[in-house]
Amino acid sequence: MSAVNVRYEAATDQQRQRLRASATVRAYVALCKPRIVELLLITAVPTLFLAYRGLPSLLVTVVVVVGGALAAGSANALNCYIDRDIDEVMRRTSGRPLVRHTVAPRSALVFGVLLGVVAVALFAAATNLLAAGLTLAAIAYYVVIYTMLLKRHTSQSTLWGGVCGAAPVLIAWAAATGSLSWAAALLFAVVFFWQPPHFWALAIKYREDYRRAGIPMLPVVAPVRRVLAESVVYSWLMVAASLALWHWAGPVYEAVAAVAGAVFLAEVHRLHRASRRDEADGGDRLVTMRLFHLSLVYLTVVFAAVAAGALLR
Repeated sequence: MSAVNVRYEAATDQQRQRLRASATVRAYVALCKPRIVELLLITAVPTLFLAYRGLPSLLVTVVVVVGGALAAGSANALNCYIDRDIDEVMRRTSGRPLVRHTVAPRSALVFGVLLGVVAVALFAAATNLLAAGLTLAAIAYYVVIYTMLLKRHTSQSTLWGGVCGAAPVLIAWAAATGSLSWAAALLFAVVFFWQPPHFWALAIKYREDYRRAGIPMLPVVAPVRRVLAESVVYSWLMVAASLALWHWAGPVYEAVAAVAGAVFLAEVHRLHRASRRDEADGGDRLVTMRLFHLSLVYLTVVFAAVAAGALLR
């Protein structure tokens, strides 16, 4: 018997109610995939600094953080609802609430829809209709285009699914300015091109999971060498987009982006060379998680530099 079950059996009725309530809250939070929400906010908040060319409005910042978290949580909860059949097959996702039956499918659906409605309404009421419209479009794209169509039918789902992953920078810029600009487009491009090398590094490790679930992720249907060759291409496009921001973000940002980009490119090229040797040896020993973790550091550093560059200018 687990420690949680022991505590539950020994608890009073009131304590059991609190334990059940706590477990329910944790399950609904897990539906929102907090780590992904955090990653989206890492790009959205620094975008506000660049849009304002300094310290952003406190109100708009709060709306972007809260509304962005609700919108991302909505998309993720609806994703869990739609993907509950394949989540049950994959080891990596077998602990999700719908798989473990800690949340009923209908409850997850209602929860996801409500979060989305609140997020869009918050942006509409506190910022502007452009930001609200982009928020609604991002949720719909992730749920319908990516989850229901691309993910189960094409090996390029990671690339085109990157549209919704990069959308928070456009939403943040629109919330701050009521419009979009070339700077916002370049920030979007950085995140868009970052996603394939980032996620494919993870998918290579878990490709048997995706194969078992029938998901035609690129690492499932193509040799690892080809996956990493495409990762090299998208990494160069990502770095090029980041360096093109110099006119708006300034020299400090440019220096940080150049160094971070050089480190990232060195790692993805190293992996590509290693994949050729591994393929020649007939082995399957390539470890890509170092690139996955490095990509998280890269995105954080580059967008922190966006905020710092805006403040210094």
